[in-house]
Amino acid sequence: MTDAASVTLTIDARAIAVPAGVTVAAAIALACNGVALTRRAVGGAARAPLCGMGVCHECRVTIDGRAHQLSCQTLCAPGMQVVTAGGAA
Repeated sequence: MTDAASVTLTIDARAIAVPAGVTVAAAIALACNGVALTRRAVGGAARAPLCGMGVCHECRVTIDGRAHQLSCQTLCAPGMQVVTAGGAA
């Protein structure tokens, strides 16, 4: 997908093109074949987006060097760099 209605960003050092207007959480799910690991709990358990509206904070990732960004509330932007717990581990 490389038309004008798409955005290319990097998730865990992997370039992915998604439709314009897609959230980072949705892009993570697309990049990871539906498994959207975003962070790990203090005890190490895998966490993923849950509420989709920024209340649960389970979707936190690092975006362009800024930690704890809500991926479900952030739209993908060209050249955006996203690091998830899966990529950091």
